[in-house]
Amino acid sequence: MVVSVLLLLPLLPLISSSSMVFKLGGDVHPTGHFYVTMNIGEPAKPYFLDIDTGSNLTWIKCHATPGPCKTCNKVPHPLYRPKKLVPCADPLCDALHKDLGTTKDCREEPDQCHYQINYADGTTSLGVLLLDKFSLPTGSARNIAFGCGYDQMQGPKKKAPEKVPVDGILGLGRGSVDLVSQLKHSGAVSKNVIGHCLSSKGGGYLFIGEENVPSSHVTWVPMAPTTPEEPNHYSPGQATLHLGRNPIGTKPFKAIFDSGSTYTYLPENLHAQLVSALKASLIKSSLKLVSDTDTRLHLCWKGPKPFKTVHDLPKEFKSLVTLKFDHGVTMTIPPENYLIITGHGNACFGILELPGYDLFVIGGISMQEQLVIHDNEKGRLAWMPSPCDKMPMSKAAIISHI
Repeated sequence: MVVSVLLLLPLLPLISSSSMVFKLGGDVHPTGHFYVTMNIGEPAKPYFLDIDTGSNLTWIKCHATPGPCKTCNKVPHPLYRPKKLVPCADPLCDALHKDLGTTKDCREEPDQCHYQINYADGTTSLGVLLLDKFSLPTGSARNIAFGCGYDQMQGPKKKAPEKVPVDGILGLGRGSVDLVSQLKHSGAVSKNVIGHCLSSKGGGYLFIGEENVPSSHVTWVPMAPTTPEEPNHYSPGQATLHLGRNPIGTKPFKAIFDSGSTYTYLPENLHAQLVSALKASLIKSSLKLVSDTDTRLHLCWKGPKPFKTVHDLPKEFKSLVTLKFDHGVTMTIPPENYLIITGHGNACFGILELPGYDLFVIGGISMQEQLVIHDNEKGRLAWMPSPCDKMPMSKAAIISHI
């Protein structure tokens, strides 16, 4: 997403011996990302990192020879300059390639651990593995392995580099080189538990550790086993899709949580059925289909008067989208979590098609005002309604960390 103005939000973590809580910046629209400000290096410098439970490697755009990347997006901060490279023979390199499902090749440059990450939207990130200090809320710093993304190739629908609001990705997926696994291994946190709460007002919070896991009113489901096709993703299993009381298709599909995806995605055929059903449910409404230049979303409606906040949406959009899982658990997606409001006051559909994949990808738009918990210790997931603009209560002090 193109953003003209970015505010440098301070990182305000709550700390204790078992948990860290970080304030988030960003939103679904117009920013297109929810991000944490992470301080890296000596001296520490701030970088905006997109919180991504669908990726296990943390990486940032970096400066590398022989010159600047001509196909890379323009990031908000000066490019990170690499200092300590991880050699190809290092066990960290083995762990990274195991997580990525790729094979390393040490013949040409044994002093570097090269990698390539291919994303579902067709973009590719090339980089090398590094070590550097990540400043922690305790006032200490730990060496963390992360990627120096020296070249990013855009997908087929992106013709030119653009200005983006983040410097890279905070990898929170399932693996062994993700940030939380490394923090636990170093003793910085005691439990590999991740929770996030994305506010529809913008911002929210991310916690690492078990202290802020609610003790009641939480419904847990087991994590589905990983597969070679989705080795790093969190999945609550298979689900069927419904609009209101009506099923959309009959075949269940695997669902995955992906906080790094701005929007929610469905298999192509199922998406077409959902769009048809939604349009049919609005035939007698006062809404009109329009084009909107404020967004890349193609399906937009104009109301009798401009929509001002997401709380205006249920007045015109009555239908709920529901995912019904095998365990008897449901995830309800209200209009506020499948529509965005543009700068022109129109409502645009934020559930998109994903050609070539038989998956439900539950993105940030559909996780707003939900506390989503990934418990890697016990292999379980949970979600529950929560006011995400309120930081969780803690006995720990709030420390400014910029």
